[in-house]
Amino acid sequence: MVMEIQALPRGLSQEEIKAAFPAAFAAKPAGLVSFTPGAFGLVVVDMIVGFAQEGPLSSPNALAVAAPIARLMRACREQGVPTVFFADSHPADSPEFSAYPPHCLAGSREAQPLEVLEREGSYTLIPKNSTNGFLEPAFRQWLEAHPALTEFIVVGCCTDICVQQFALSLKTEWNRQNRQSRIVVPMALTATYDAPGHPAGLTELASFQNMQTSGIEIVSDIVLGDETKTTERF
Repeated sequence: MVMEIQALPRGLSQEEIKAAFPAAFAAKPAGLVSFTPGAFGLVVVDMIVGFAQEGPLSSPNALAVAAPIARLMRACREQGVPTVFFADSHPADSPEFSAYPPHCLAGSREAQPLEVLEREGSYTLIPKNSTNGFLEPAFRQWLEAHPALTEFIVVGCCTDICVQQFALSLKTEWNRQNRQSRIVVPMALTATYDAPGHPAGLTELASFQNMQTSGIEIVSDIVLGDETKTTERF
C-alpha cells in the first residue's frame, strides 16, 4: 500500500513534509524475531466488516491491509503469541452516534471480524463501545491473564482514532506504573479513511508523529521469517 506524497496539500515541498513528519519517513521494518519470545502480544483493532466492507464508515483503505494482517496473525498463531481482537460493537442508543453515523451495532454483520481474519482464529475477541479499546474491562482481564507481556504490536484501523488512542493509553499506563514497555505500530498494517476534512495521508503522518513523540515505536512493516520488505508507505 503506497501513499503518494503528491496527495498531500499543495504548496508544501517534499522536504518540508518530511521535516514536519519525520517519524513516518524515517521508519524501517522490524522483524518479528526482534520481539522477545513469551513477552509480546498482538493487538488487532477494528478490522471488522463495518470499517472495511460495508456501512457508513467502511473504507477500502482498511480492507487493503486485511491480507497482510492475516499473515501476521498466522505467524503469531504458529508461535503461540497471545492475540486480542477489538471489534466495535454499539447499542442503538450509543452516545458515539452524536459524533459518527450509526455503525457496527451489536450483533450486526458490521460488528463481525473480516472473514479473512476470522479464519486465522486463535484470538480473544473483545467488543468495544468506544473508540478506545484500552478502556474495556475485558482487556484489563486479558492483560492480567498474560502478566509476562511487555511488548505489543498494534495493527488495524483507524490509525488516527482507535489505533492511536489504544496505543497511547497502553504506553502511558505502563509509564504510570513505572514499567518498561515496547509498543510498536507498523505503518503498513494500519489504515484510516479518506473524507472531506480528513485526508488519509496527512492524517496518518500526523498520527505517526504524535505516537512516536509519546514513546511508541513506528516501523514501516513487520518482517516475517526471511521476508524482505522494500515497499515504502510514504
